[in-house]
Amino acid sequence: MASLLESLDQLGQAALTEISAAGSSKQVEDLRVSFLGKKGKLSEVLRGLKDVSPSDRPQVGAKANVWKDQIESALKSRKSDLENRELTTSIARDVIDTTLPARKSNLGTLHPVTQAIREIVRTLGRLGFDVTTGPEIETEFLCFDAINIPADHPARDMQDTFFVGPGTVLRTHTSPVQMRKMLSQEWPVRVICPGTVYRCDNDATHSPMFHQIEALWVDKNVKMSDLRGVLDFFAKDIFGPKTKIRLRPSYFPFVEPGAEVDVSCFKCAANDPHCSICKGSGWLEILGAGMVHPHLFKVAGYDPEQVSGFAFGLGIERIAMLLFQIPDMRLLFQNDVRFLRQFV
Repeated sequence: MASLLESLDQLGQAALTEISAAGSSKQVEDLRVSFLGKKGKLSEVLRGLKDVSPSDRPQVGAKANVWKDQIESALKSRKSDLENRELTTSIARDVIDTTLPARKSNLGTLHPVTQAIREIVRTLGRLGFDVTTGPEIETEFLCFDAINIPADHPARDMQDTFFVGPGTVLRTHTSPVQMRKMLSQEWPVRVICPGTVYRCDNDATHSPMFHQIEALWVDKNVKMSDLRGVLDFFAKDIFGPKTKIRLRPSYFPFVEPGAEVDVSCFKCAANDPHCSICKGSGWLEILGAGMVHPHLFKVAGYDPEQVSGFAFGLGIERIAMLLFQIPDMRLLFQNDVRFLRQFV
């Protein structure tokens, strides 16, 4: 037993000496493993307990615990002192030079589609149009039947609709939002309906998911001339004060009469036969419009003899492509940061 107690004293003194001489917190950790680890020197000495009589073992165990406590205390104290010293040295060494220029921050920009939406909303808002929205998953009734496109109507096939379930579709236009607005309130109504729409179409000028804004104005004595005035103001505010518009007769189930609306080319003014925007025609087709069909008023519960109105709708991507001269619609949805950074 005497030799075991002596070995414990020698081990303890050696541990305290080496700990006090440690020069870094890593060395302290290595000493902890060396002396107190599962395979450390203290465990190695205590293996000799098997040769000690049972009556003497408590004395040896008590001595071992005393040295273990002293070694742990010394390790903790030395590690704390060294870590504080290392921190002080690091702070003194790693001085920040505040005279150096700061790193350039990468600021985000609004997507060109978002910019186009905001510009259109701002322009029509000046004429008293309020923004309203609706669900993207819509009933067939509101998406088609309510706006004069029954099940056997050819235009229904032209829409290339995504069906979600029986009687439920991904809306192919934002016209259902107009119907929801008329069904929820009495006239007068003056709203614009921006939103995402879906059709089975995908090429350089079409996307299966795109954005529309439709406008609706219902009141007493609303005339085709009011529609032309609004469109003329809209075109000049968006494309420039020299922009002209023209209306070409066209058919849409939900308006009567209907028209395709063109704006004069804001780049070449029809003077360049090789213009990349209008292809030399001098005109750009931007939207469809017309006077609201009486069928829609009847569905909404309005009296077609008392009210009239006009509506028009346009694709946001079309406007964005014209404003920013983007050649391929697919660029708007590829999320290429190099492309998007151009639109500050």
